[in-house]
Amino acid sequence: MVQGTFKRQVEVGRVVLINYGADAGKLAVIIDIVDHNRALIDGPTTGVTRQAFPFRRMVLTPLVLKNLPRAIGQSALKKALEKDETVEKWAKTAWAKKLEQRKVRANLTDFDRFKLAKLKNQRRFAVGAAVKAAKKQ
Repeated sequence: MVQGTFKRQVEVGRVVLINYGADAGKLAVIIDIVDHNRALIDGPTTGVTRQAFPFRRMVLTPLVLKNLPRAIGQSALKKALEKDETVEKWAKTAWAKKLEQRKVRANLTDFDRFKLAKLKNQRRFAVGAAVKAAKKQ
């Protein structure tokens, strides 16, 4: 069997993460393919309006809504997303957790950053002591 290079295909029902513009960081679903540069997307649960969007401004996620008809209506798409629990599945992925962690870190105050540095120092000391004890035995 020959494996292709691409892991994710552009297809109707593919969940995408918008990486540019006013809706950056929001999820949407490809509901139709316009041409080789753009797709029609909609995100009724995340606040993304139905629009033609360029592929270079979105990232394909591993999540896909199976058997989604082309140009599905907004209410039917919302029901399909809720039935498949797509947003909850996305929240459980390492990718989503990393993005959330970045957002939390960006909003830290000076004192929070200081506390974080002290905790990292304590962890480094504890790990170093454990490694030293393990090497001794």
